Amino acid sequence: MAADNMQKIKLIKLYELLKEETDGEHAISRTELCRRLNEMGISSNVRTLSLDVQVLNDNGYEILSYKEKKEKFFYVPEREFSLPEIRILMDAVQAASFVTPKKTDELIAKIAALGGSHRAKLLKKNVVKFNTRKHTNETVLYTVDSLTDALDRGKKVTFNYFDLDENGERVFRLADDGEIKLYQVEPVALIFNEDNYYLLAYSEKHPESAANYRVDRMYHAKTVEKSKISTAASRMAKDVSKYTEQVFKMYNGEQSSVTLRFDRSLIGPVYDKFGEEIKMTAVGDEIETTVQVRVSPTFFGWLAQFGGRMRITEPEDVIGKYRGHIEAIFSGERNDD
Repeated sequence: MAADNMQKIKLIKLYELLKEETDGEHAISRTELCRRLNEMGISSNVRTLSLDVQVLNDNGYEILSYKEKKEKFFYVPEREFSLPEIRILMDAVQAASFVTPKKTDELIAKIAALGGSHRAKLLKKNVVKFNTRKHTNETVLYTVDSLTDALDRGKKVTFNYFDLDENGERVFRLADDGEIKLYQVEPVALIFNEDNYYLLAYSEKHPESAANYRVDRMYHAKTVEKSKISTAASRMAKDVSKYTEQVFKMYNGEQSSVTLRFDRSLIGPVYDKFGEEIKMTAVGDEIETTVQVRVSPTFFGWLAQFGGRMRITEPEDVIGKYRGHIEAIFSGERNDD
């Protein structure tokens, strides 16, 4: 790059250097800043550097300074993210099963860099790799990009969908003619649930519920340019928070108002699953609450883990379905209700 062009980006490079390499505990001297800029081919000296910093400050780029003996030091005092916030973001990426090991390392490095080079080294050094169930679909971020584009523009999406066999190999779902099925759906929202990412889509066949697809099981997702989502899908998108509260662990089922009675030791798990806004009532030594759920084997599985410490008291039809679910397990029969 020509010398005159380098001078035009002098302020940009100066701020980038300060932002990436300084903080309240790590300042750079005026002499060192001049040396670094000159190495980039940007002419700089101690006399003009203070003027350049003043220009940045006058335009909202906060840079602080202090003197030590005869030398002046500069640093950027604040970050867009605090250290605890960066730590939380890094842990969230580490916990997400749908982010592959390779992409996890890349994202953690980028997130750590938000804290500056000094903190980045410390943050990456202290990363604990606690999720060993990472998936292997390296195209998942491209899929998220396509789905986000469709959601932003109110378009339909197409994709292939696969399951895994006993060898961990992809088995694509097929259409009636035996060819790989091409799904076309109306996207409503992207939802993160228990370490996985799902696409919530409107279903004309089941307008009162919706279809859920694992993002890491999608392949070749594309926006359908000449399309538009229906009015019904738009309505669902506006009320998606209510829908996700009703859907239990991302599985469809008949919605029902269910009353649970349980031991006091289970207050925490119940709040965790249904939210802290639900109302609880003491009934003798037990607690009772009424919640909205999708009645499904997944709901019954969650309930069964607590054994005799939790039971359904109403309605009778759900009690009957739960009893049938347990009996089917003991008899070895398949129960898809």
